[in-house]
Amino acid sequence: MHIQPIAKGVWPTMVTPFTDSNQVDYKALEQMIEWYIGHGVAGLFAVCQSSEMFFLTLEEREDIARFVVEKAQGRVQVIASGHISDSIENQIIELQAIAAAGVQAVVLVSNRLAQQNESEDVWKRNAETLLGAVPDIPFGIYECPYPHKRLISPELLAWCESTGRFTFLKDTCCHTEHIQQKLNAVRGGGLNIYNANTATLLETLHLGIQGYSGIMGNFHPALYVWLTRHYMERQEQAEKLQDFLGMSSVIESQFYPVNAKYYLSLEGLPVGLHTRTKDHRQMTYSNRREVEQLFALTRQYREKYPL
Repeated sequence: MHIQPIAKGVWPTMVTPFTDSNQVDYKALEQMIEWYIGHGVAGLFAVCQSSEMFFLTLEEREDIARFVVEKAQGRVQVIASGHISDSIENQIIELQAIAAAGVQAVVLVSNRLAQQNESEDVWKRNAETLLGAVPDIPFGIYECPYPHKRLISPELLAWCESTGRFTFLKDTCCHTEHIQQKLNAVRGGGLNIYNANTATLLETLHLGIQGYSGIMGNFHPALYVWLTRHYMERQEQAEKLQDFLGMSSVIESQFYPVNAKYYLSLEGLPVGLHTRTKDHRQMTYSNRREVEQLFALTRQYREKYPL
């Protein structure tokens, strides 16, 4: 089959807005999609951990993926995971459902294909089963940290690339040297690597990664877009922006995804704070002030780094 390349650039890991009655808020989601696209992103990573996919039914995962594809209207590519089950049989069902939603690629969660103590040979066998059961669509890989992180070795990544079915890796190793090894393993192939870690982003862009896919795409995606577009010809400015982005990214560990939803509300989007993973009422006054101050600083940096 002919595989269309995954776009280079910024891929936010989308959060899912919920109503106060705990239903997916599709009106808010539609406005969020426009906001992401308006800030220059290359694509949208729907139904991922940021989307609270482990707390979504299969029907909700499929419906969200389909909705994002429909509302994006081809302006940007859309990929989705929703890959949460333990058994391979159930994984096939959910991956087929996500593929049927019309996404550009179905993203496998790396820890679903083998237990922590199992070898990469087990991982390969299970991957081959899934590839056979879900034909005619590209795949991605997400090194999701929940319920445990399973990083893909350079050797395993080279195997994935050799199948001709994989186009995307969301890398969470947070280590420039390790990303270099992965790049070397797939250099010249059709598998693009996207760094999820901000602190190492500029270093790895210079090494040749294809973009960014991470949490901070829910806060100030346009600044990441500027960095991925201009890091080569405007290196001094890029270094200064990297310093701001790297320091700002520590907010990931504050009260996510509630803090991202609060940030999006400051952007004027009708996004409530309700989540299924945390009690939003536990977000402190200090947490809110931190997000508000990041919002104020982001506005200043947007003036310095316009798209």
